[in-house]
Amino acid sequence: MKPTVVFLSLLLSSSVLAAETPTPVHALLDEIVAQHPEARFYEAELDAARAAVRAAGTRADPELSLEAGRKRVREADGALAGEGTAWSVSLTQTFEWPGRLALRKAIANGDVALAELGLARFRAALKVRALSLALGLSAARQKAAATAEVAERFRELRETFLARDPAGLTPLLETRVIEAQELALQRRATDAALAASAALAELNQLRGAPLTAPADVATPTLAFRAAPAIEALLTAARENHFEYRARLLELDQQENLVRLARHERKPALAVGPYVSRENAGERETTVGLSVSLPLPLSGARRAGVDAAEARRRQAEAAVRVAERELEREVVAAAQTFEAKRAEIDRWAPDSVARFREAAALADEHYRLGAVPLAIYVELQSAYLEAVDALLDTQREALEAGLRLQLLTGLDQPLVTAAP
Repeated sequence: MKPTVVFLSLLLSSSVLAAETPTPVHALLDEIVAQHPEARFYEAELDAARAAVRAAGTRADPELSLEAGRKRVREADGALAGEGTAWSVSLTQTFEWPGRLALRKAIANGDVALAELGLARFRAALKVRALSLALGLSAARQKAAATAEVAERFRELRETFLARDPAGLTPLLETRVIEAQELALQRRATDAALAASAALAELNQLRGAPLTAPADVATPTLAFRAAPAIEALLTAARENHFEYRARLLELDQQENLVRLARHERKPALAVGPYVSRENAGERETTVGLSVSLPLPLSGARRAGVDAAEARRRQAEAAVRVAERELEREVVAAAQTFEAKRAEIDRWAPDSVARFREAAALADEHYRLGAVPLAIYVELQSAYLEAVDALLDTQREALEAGLRLQLLTGLDQPLVTAAP
């Protein structure tokens, strides 16, 4: 069997090339977001945070204390005057100072907000990664198909030259050039096929499917719109970026923790009734009200305030660092996106098609002897380089646009994929 045909057969059998029914990109994204197992982790974390809110808004349970014993009463001369049981029962309830429960509930609500933000961040990042992989898979398949097409032309030429048994130096050298080009192109096609296989495996892993399961993504048409001004992007990023918002929420949490630590320097009161009875010769019953509170003598509460203050300062520094990193990433992503978008705009819509037609025309006329070998090889290489350049530029623009979208949370996407 012909080597290129064998290569394409292996490519088809390993599901690297298209399956029978293409799947729209947006349907694939919805499937991944709905079925990805890691989302269960963030959803469980959110449920735990909501349960903590319910616990933070409730008072401490009352405490019931029981004591029982035996009592003996003796006279001054040592004679036994009476003997019997003694027992006591007390019920105490701890009362917090006003505002303490509200602070704890605010901290628990902050944990819920952080958990919700974490889930939203995961879903957004998952969708961006899945879209990048899906379009990368489509691009790798296009590269593999174009490279295999050109490699097949060189293989046919090589067989034609060898069938003629050419004599002379020039035909021999042309045959060696064609053989070298065929070897290089087959390696290039193999690399493209491996890239498609890697993208397919990761995409299937995100889908929860077997790594080698077929996944044909319908090749979409990408449209890139101009990004807003840098100042507008920075403003949107400060309002919408997940990491930066998480740092701000953590700062709010630390401020509430500082207030709570200061509030807890006031000891809580435990108040409740008690009853005690002694039956040792005479029956004595005592009914009263008990009040207890801890004495803050160890300095542990003051140390807790100092620790909370230190963590608040750390949170403030983390916010400043996150803002600086966010500004740098937004500017870099915006510059990359605009540069790649301008490069794509310079391409004619039918550029790749025209290079492909020229490569096919050169192949036809070279066989007729109307085109020299140098022009023939140059046109075949130009066709593949044009395919690589356009697909790589689209991929880089897509990644920069998706990164900018993830950083800023713009309402209108910078990149749209239409069927």
